[in-house]
Amino acid sequence: MTPGLTAISYLAASALFILSLSGLASPRTARRGNLLGIAGMIIAIVATLLSPSITNYQWIFGALLVGGSIGTFIALRISMTNLPQLIAAFHSLVGLAAVLVAAVALYSPEVFGLGQFGHVRSSSLIEMSLGTIVGAITFSGSVIAFTKLQGLIGGQPLLFPGQQYLNGLMALSIIGSCVYFVNTGESEYFWIMAGLAFLFGVMSILPIGGADMPVVISMLNSFSGWAASGIGFTLSNHLLIITGALVGSSGAILSYIMCKGMNRSLMDVLLGGFGTNGGSVAAHREKRPIHAGSAEDAAYLLNNVGSVVVVPGYGMAVAHAQHAIKELYNVLKAKNVKIRFAIHPVAGRMPGHMNVLLAEAGVPYEDVLELESINQDFSATDVSLVIGANDITNPIARTDPTSSIYGMPVLSVDKSNNVLFIKRSLAPGYAGIDNELFYRDNTMMLFGDAKKVVDDILKALA
Repeated sequence: MTPGLTAISYLAASALFILSLSGLASPRTARRGNLLGIAGMIIAIVATLLSPSITNYQWIFGALLVGGSIGTFIALRISMTNLPQLIAAFHSLVGLAAVLVAAVALYSPEVFGLGQFGHVRSSSLIEMSLGTIVGAITFSGSVIAFTKLQGLIGGQPLLFPGQQYLNGLMALSIIGSCVYFVNTGESEYFWIMAGLAFLFGVMSILPIGGADMPVVISMLNSFSGWAASGIGFTLSNHLLIITGALVGSSGAILSYIMCKGMNRSLMDVLLGGFGTNGGSVAAHREKRPIHAGSAEDAAYLLNNVGSVVVVPGYGMAVAHAQHAIKELYNVLKAKNVKIRFAIHPVAGRMPGHMNVLLAEAGVPYEDVLELESINQDFSATDVSLVIGANDITNPIARTDPTSSIYGMPVLSVDKSNNVLFIKRSLAPGYAGIDNELFYRDNTMMLFGDAKKVVDDILKALA
């Protein structure tokens, strides 16, 4: 394949990637978006394999076979509830790939037309440095995010005195080693810079609590894109530059949307340590009066309503309750009940987590609405059914300026005529504060595993 034909192929692949992102903006077109992205990637891989610079295919096909087999195995076995961990793990691999490619370019610059070892031009060293720093932070930060999401180290922020000063010192050291590396081209400074960046990724994610994981996931997604784009400049690969920039910019926009959904800035997320599971309120929580009910009570209420709004949260994902919810949806629809779903931007452990689970269960897209579209309808709703959500339904976010979540946009379920709240206990959410909704006169608490409680409600309705 001639260089001109390779360039045209890369252009076509880039266009398909852009169309893929456009398709992923809506659940209705998401499948088509995925197919367009797959087509673009196939074109990019084939064009790269047929380019004149590729002369040895053994290692390439070996890597494709191993990577493809692992990816297929994971895709067949992964459950929807574990997607956040999977995404964090994949982000880490993109970051690590950026560091490894930069290392290869440093030690074998003649292969990429960058000069000779020890005599690489400064512009290439700058590009190499940026890709390495962002890639290393993405790798180690994503690994820590994975361990938090998997529950290996717990979801609470891990804080110690002087942590922010230490992170600041490491950031300055990374910049200093980068300057030395660009000026001297010596490989020792490259590895010092990479090592510090790996450590910085660990230290920057450890203080972040479970409540901020949706922002962390989208932020690391953005970092992985910028790392790939930086290495694209080093290799003079236009496709890598474009696709990396697409991933980086879309991840940055998504991070902004997540922060807006929490009424917090990105710096607040990175430095705030939000997400302590607050234990101080637990001592007096049980003393406050609540209205606890049974599945039969909930079924009686649902048998006599005209409208229902379901608010899913991470508790639904943990209990794998989405299919039971879909069955409840079908039963209520058959009774001519107007039933819809209200999705908060930061519900779950990754952006769109609840949308993915409901789509898996077959809930119609038109009945799944975002916060801005449905919040004004709660006051005219007979029953709001909250399933494992917590902070995103806490009315204190609107009323108490001293609360850590004050100003955060929340779903106004407290304005419904009745609230059915399925939860294992009265424990606070990731923000570590009590949910005032538990104690409202119009709230009935249904304690237990979400799937079992919904199944019991279905039996009572039958």
